[in-house]
Amino acid sequence: MAGSGGLAGGAGGSQGTVGGPGAAIRASRAPLLFAALVLGAYCLCALPGRCPPAGRVPAPAPARAEPPRASRSPGAPGLPVASGSGRRRFPQALIVGVKKGGTRALLEFLRLHPDIRALGSEPHFFDRSLMPRTLDGQITLEKTPSYFVTREAPRRIHSMSPATKLIVVVRNPVTRAISDYAQTLSKTPGLPSFGALAFRRGLGPVDTAWSAVRIGLYAQHLDNWLRHFPLSRFLFVSGERLVSDPAGELGRVQDFLGLKRVVTDKHFYFNATKGFPCLKKAQGSGRPHCLGKSKGRPHPRVPEAVVQRLRAFYRPFNRKFYQMTGQDFGWD
Repeated sequence: MAGSGGLAGGAGGSQGTVGGPGAAIRASRAPLLFAALVLGAYCLCALPGRCPPAGRVPAPAPARAEPPRASRSPGAPGLPVASGSGRRRFPQALIVGVKKGGTRALLEFLRLHPDIRALGSEPHFFDRSLMPRTLDGQITLEKTPSYFVTREAPRRIHSMSPATKLIVVVRNPVTRAISDYAQTLSKTPGLPSFGALAFRRGLGPVDTAWSAVRIGLYAQHLDNWLRHFPLSRFLFVSGERLVSDPAGELGRVQDFLGLKRVVTDKHFYFNATKGFPCLKKAQGSGRPHCLGKSKGRPHPRVPEAVVQRLRAFYRPFNRKFYQMTGQDFGWD
């Protein structure tokens, strides 16, 4: 009984006692031997012709050659290098406003400069495929006058490039509003009179909901922009001086853009019929060039009482704008 009890206890407690040291060593080597057998079988099967066809893992198909990706333009994230000469870039400078202030004239004058590339149309900023190709050292310029009065524009432009230079062409807001009305009237004959649209109930309160009036509230629009850009990113161009001294205003713009003063008074002559300066030679042409017939169109006659009421309305906004910009535009 004692012997059988000892045998049972030894078998249940330690197999090493029953089988001896050799059994323990064999037990510890078993996992290693199994791993070696599996590895050997795999290596043998991997040799050409040694594995049955069904057991082989098919070789991966050769990777397709992808077309080379366009490199990115430094300082213009997301814009690929254009094929051919130059690159398509986000604009480094924008003429953001204002409508009927002289933005088209400024753009045409600036296009004379060899280091400026700009579209003739208004691409509204985000359509990158429309951007012209520029070489290193050239500036891509875009003009869309509605930006200055579009509430979302400053944030969107800042998110794209906070270093963008911003040019605002401003003009006496009363004259600008009448010019705006004249343009609309040419397209939509039969509009109510300017005074009827500018004021509620005859000569009652000014109707700031009318876009022709609202655009001239420059101080309010600039306040929105200054939430996203410092004043140093702006240049304010006088629409009046762009007519009376185009070379002087163009000099300021070229300085602001960091360009050599190439466009000078030798490029302009005054067209008495249109009432504003024209180019002696257009870009890529040896002939004189004036802006189209839509520029310089005659304004409708507006009663003096309407003009004076509107001047009084704009006066505090103008003075605040002078303070904000540090420039007195002489509208009052």
